[in-house]
Amino acid sequence: MAYVVTAKWTAKEGEEEAVLSAIRSLVEPSRAEPGCQLYLPNRDPENPRVFFMYEHYADEAAYAAHGASEHFRRYAVGDAIPRLETRERAFYETLD
Repeated sequence: MAYVVTAKWTAKEGEEEAVLSAIRSLVEPSRAEPGCQLYLPNRDPENPRVFFMYEHYADEAAYAAHGASEHFRRYAVGDAIPRLETRERAFYETLD
């Protein structure tokens, strides 16, 4: 069973390219985390301010480690999140 996180970020007007840059900076180190099974960022083709992240972790502890990582604190907390109009998250477990 995997721990699944979905996140929908809507950038403030004019901040979408900075948010995109921060997300791109998160991809490689996030995928390299020991407990990360899938880290898949997406962008809405009709509204470039909207980003959707689909993430799988080995367990909830692996997700917590992601949130405590240096790269998450630097690029998400320190850069992208302050540029957001809204941030939504949902948590699931796979059925396997």
